[in-house]
Amino acid sequence: MAKPIVAKPFMVQPLPVTAPAGALFVTPVPIIGPQYCEPYPVDLAIVRKVMIISDGNFVVTDTNGNVIFKVKGALLSLRDRRVLIDGAGNPVVTLRQKMMTAHDRWQVFRGDSEDPFDLIFSVKRSSMLQLKTKLLVYLANNRNEDVCDYKVEGSWFEKSCIIYAGESSTVVAQMHEKMTVKSILIGKDNFMVTVYPNIDYAFIVTLIVILDAINQTF
Repeated sequence: MAKPIVAKPFMVQPLPVTAPAGALFVTPVPIIGPQYCEPYPVDLAIVRKVMIISDGNFVVTDTNGNVIFKVKGALLSLRDRRVLIDGAGNPVVTLRQKMMTAHDRWQVFRGDSEDPFDLIFSVKRSSMLQLKTKLLVYLANNRNEDVCDYKVEGSWFEKSCIIYAGESSTVVAQMHEKMTVKSILIGKDNFMVTVYPNIDYAFIVTLIVILDAINQTF
């Protein structure tokens, strides 16, 4: 079983270097910050309250039940905006849907900023018409976007998703549903996420939040 984690203070970090596709991650690959990279697999639990539009409807805990992240932000607005906060309530990243884009693009910024200078990465659907959700992730320094840095395949409807490095088959994280009778009765989705060693788990959680947001538009 993966070790429990303790959230570390958020610190502003330089833009990450593009991870090599197909590489074995023997050293940390910080996207949001090195404090979110561990040398061992990290297991996280996600509880998502169904049909509730309020702050705190999306909570991430470690295996001991300690709150690591929450998501703040209204689901219904002209421009969808959400903030990932840590267990102490500090903003980690701000997620903003970019208006008037063909592929449902989201941008992710450091802290509570929306300044282009603080852009970390962006995410978009691979195509407008999809039978299976596929998201392409581009780090801020990948301006040409010829090849994605990461990709996400799966959805809440399929109750699972896999996150890959670039266009390779290298898996960096996986999510699957954790079914309980209690969660069904009280209207909650429960998922377990395994983040592979040296992969930024705050980055992985942010991708899952965006996957949730995009799926809610259908």
